[in-house]
Amino acid sequence: MNNPYRVLLVDDEPIILRSLKVVIPWEELGMSIVGEARNGEEALALVNELHPHLILCDIRMPIMDGITLMKEVMIDNSSIIFIILSGYGEFEYAREAIRQGAFDYLLKPIDHEELESVIKEALKRLDSEQSEHSEHEYLRKSVQALSSLVREQMLAEILFDANPSYDRLYWLKEWELEYPYHMVVVSLDDYDHLCRIWNTEEKKLWLFAIRNILLEFGDEQQCLTQFPFHSGEWIMIFQKVDIHSLITIGQTLIELIRRHTKLSCSVGISNRYNGLDQLNESYQDAQFALARRFIQGQEKVHTIIKQDKQQLAAQLCMAYLHEMEKILLKSLQTLDITQFDLHMNQLEEQLAMQECTKEETIELLYRLSVLLHRQMENMGVCSIAVMDDLLQSLMMSETLGEMLQVVRSKFLEWMKLANSKNVETDGGTLITKATDYICSRYHYDLGIDEVSEFIGISCSHFCVLFKQETGITFLEYVTKIRIEKACAILRNSDVKVYQVAPLVGYQDPRYFTQVFKKMMQMTPTEYRTAQVNGV
Repeated sequence: MNNPYRVLLVDDEPIILRSLKVVIPWEELGMSIVGEARNGEEALALVNELHPHLILCDIRMPIMDGITLMKEVMIDNSSIIFIILSGYGEFEYAREAIRQGAFDYLLKPIDHEELESVIKEALKRLDSEQSEHSEHEYLRKSVQALSSLVREQMLAEILFDANPSYDRLYWLKEWELEYPYHMVVVSLDDYDHLCRIWNTEEKKLWLFAIRNILLEFGDEQQCLTQFPFHSGEWIMIFQKVDIHSLITIGQTLIELIRRHTKLSCSVGISNRYNGLDQLNESYQDAQFALARRFIQGQEKVHTIIKQDKQQLAAQLCMAYLHEMEKILLKSLQTLDITQFDLHMNQLEEQLAMQECTKEETIELLYRLSVLLHRQMENMGVCSIAVMDDLLQSLMMSETLGEMLQVVRSKFLEWMKLANSKNVETDGGTLITKATDYICSRYHYDLGIDEVSEFIGISCSHFCVLFKQETGITFLEYVTKIRIEKACAILRNSDVKVYQVAPLVGYQDPRYFTQVFKKMMQMTPTEYRTAQVNGV
């Protein structure tokens, strides 16, 4: 074994200690003597320092006897195994030791063969407990990882959909987001340019490196959660951190990413929000803050200033705009140019009634454009860089009509381009393309990011669309395909079970067996036997 079990010897007779060290083949048994003590008090101190797995202990010792030592140790270390050594006249002590939880006791003078036999039995228990602990730890980490993945996916769905379904809110409603939080969005600068110079593997490597930096730093800063949301963009949520501290955190992140990857990024921080129903709004806040990098520059932390009561008109306009976003999004998704144009006219009328200032109007329209642009990007029509041009055009416009025309003409241009390219916006077509890809690469380490990139939409959009079209999650579908392929191999070949695992995408044969049994209600070996016997 890699780490031998630690043994502590306790006896007030030096000759017995020397004998115990040499008569038992400790190393062959996978054990190592890590300490010796002459009485219970010395032993107790060593237990706290050395954390032994097994203690071989005399009953009668000065200062603190063996039974008292065992009672003290087992208060906080009940898994430690005690083997008690006692004289012929100490039977009552030995019986008490067994009652208190000793593994076994031996009479002096010690029969070394008997002692070795008892130690081997103790070793079996230690192996069993370690195996059980390893299994529990494996399951704990698996559940923790799965829990984190499910939570990230649910949050991504809520962020993608401004009006999430009740079910998702039900499962998360008691979660920590019931308490106030700020959202921090970390976004790579010039991501569109980077995507043109990176190949697929380079892109995966760089994004993986940045996520690791964010995970490690987020844990240090007690970040509630952090996960990739959109291409070149990561979400972080902080609680009990004021805005000034968040600005410092953002600056540190920018420096860390620059130092370790030589890449430039910017950080957008939202206002303070509370509850899952405001998660999408906090994201829009952070996105809008990031839009300031056009004016303020890259590699900076950008914040959004909360509106006060004197800006009520702008707030009312935002409420209307929020509803209009959904309508315009639907027009984009269906590439309905007539409906989009109609709703843009209605928006112009509403903005004229609100009499917003030029600055307020630019902010509102740019915020709307960011959301609509995200949909067009998911459809593979436009790139990130064009948003800077759009903001510049808005700022150069002198009237509300000119501003609306900038937005209208840009999105109509993209919609026409989508129609002319016959972009695959139909969910069924996209997911069919995805499932075909999965079926051709199920035996590799296949991730959501790879498949979503292959069909040209974002991870978050892909998660939602895949579940809508197939009725199951991406992970469930991949598992289903892999187990189906495994069944075919088991039915039609003599390949050993442990060799089947890597053939269908599992590097750990034990984990493969667990997944197979869960799906098929029998192990791979049982399945093969049943097929041979025609059951």
